[in-house]
Amino acid sequence: MTVNMEQTKEQTTKKSLADKLKVIGPGAIITASFIGPGTVTTATKAGASYGYAILWTVVFSIIATIVLQEMSARLGIISRKTLGDAVREQFDNKILRFGSVWLVLMAISVGCAAYIAGDLIGTSLGIHTLTNIPTNVLGPMFGIVILILGLSGSYKLIEKVMIGLVIVMSATFFTTAIIAKPDLGAVFSGAFIPSVPSGSILTVIALIGTTIVPYNLFLHSASVQERWNKPEHLKESRWDIIISIGIGGLITAAILITAGTLIHGVEVSSAAEMSLQLEPLLGDWAKVFISIGLFAAGFSSALASPLGAAITVSNVLGWKDGMKDKRFKLVFTIIIVIGILFSALKINPLSVLLFAQALNGILLPVITIMLLIIMNNKKFLGEYKNGPLANILGIIVTIICTFLGLYSLMDVFSSIFG
Repeated sequence: MTVNMEQTKEQTTKKSLADKLKVIGPGAIITASFIGPGTVTTATKAGASYGYAILWTVVFSIIATIVLQEMSARLGIISRKTLGDAVREQFDNKILRFGSVWLVLMAISVGCAAYIAGDLIGTSLGIHTLTNIPTNVLGPMFGIVILILGLSGSYKLIEKVMIGLVIVMSATFFTTAIIAKPDLGAVFSGAFIPSVPSGSILTVIALIGTTIVPYNLFLHSASVQERWNKPEHLKESRWDIIISIGIGGLITAAILITAGTLIHGVEVSSAAEMSLQLEPLLGDWAKVFISIGLFAAGFSSALASPLGAAITVSNVLGWKDGMKDKRFKLVFTIIIVIGILFSALKINPLSVLLFAQALNGILLPVITIMLLIIMNNKKFLGEYKNGPLANILGIIVTIICTFLGLYSLMDVFSSIFG
């Protein structure tokens, strides 16, 4: 009898763990979205330039992302509205409503269109390293694959692809971090004792900015509705957010730690340079590992950019047929075609990226403030509106995002005007 009870208890525990893992889905899309070429390159440069000293930035970014994405997911599940719907319905004043709607539309659309080219180039770089096929050939090829995925209108297919890419990135970058054999004491010190080494402030801001992504808040409030629709589902959604985004943070940390261990003090231009330092440890597999990681990061982010733009535009303009709507597919197509053209023609998207960065600098604090206002609206959320703790955490994150936005704008203007 005792043995049977122990077996039953063990089975229950195993089932409970399995159930927690089964809830992963919408959160994985967010993780796959923010772990792109920009994050990989920024984390690599952070480790190469400052060792483990600004690893705490990754910890903060993940906590902030979890706080904001939980609000977005709660809004979607409880109100059955997306963040775009809520923005459109929040303001009675026509001028405020018009201004907020079009600010969101323009900034998100232009930002996604600008970043898609970099994402496709980042995707193609990973495979180019292994095959020597030109990036201006690979970029459009991957763009066409992403276009087919988007036009399929299948949320479940895209979710499965995103989960698969997160698994690939996890396996790749966790393995390289373990093989690098970092100083664990220094790693924990960098993760939990904040410091800002001389000259590191822009890198700190870049690490935060590549993790807290405005369109992910719109994307998440829509994607959770594909899976959950009752208040009792909030717990599952929170597990999804904590596990998925936590894994995303570990991936970013693993990249930074690997670079901080192997190439600290070396000036780098991309994550691909880590493969040279891994060759004594992994041999010929070093290039394969890094290339696969770069491909997965680029492809996941390249898929998320047009998806985020199309979902945001659909929500804000009140299109009700989701991913199967012809207008949704049109927006998705326009964004990905822009990326295909940029990657095929080898056009340097720097000026467009700077413009998108400026828009993002304005949008990030505006969206976080809008989200906080909406999350305290009983009309949308009733008893599930923000409590004191959620508001305090949200205000702290909003203040940081505002500082990030202002500093980002100043950096852009200084780059443009010298």
